[in-house]
Amino acid sequence: MRIAVIAAVLVVAFIAAQTCQKSSIRLTKEQAIAKAEARTEFTPKRTQIRLLRQGLSSKPYWMVSLSRPGKRRGTFSALAVYRINANTGKLQRVR
Repeated sequence: MRIAVIAAVLVVAFIAAQTCQKSSIRLTKEQAIAKAEARTEFTPKRTQIRLLRQGLSSKPYWMVSLSRPGKRRGTFSALAVYRINANTGKLQRVR
């Protein structure tokens, strides 16, 4: 009986640790910006970044927007938006 209880506690602890690990933030804000800038073909003048949790498991993503202002107010001469997994660092260009 004791062995079964100990085994059950260990299984629950393992599952909880795996769940917490998948939702943790391992990539810093600065690392996310550097990763996005390395993939951008222009030199950005403006940078915006937000941390969002998406999906049923609330996975954390950095949304990084890099831009150069256009000649008219409210326009861009260049714009790149990236979604970066804050846990794995996997980068995906959105726009």
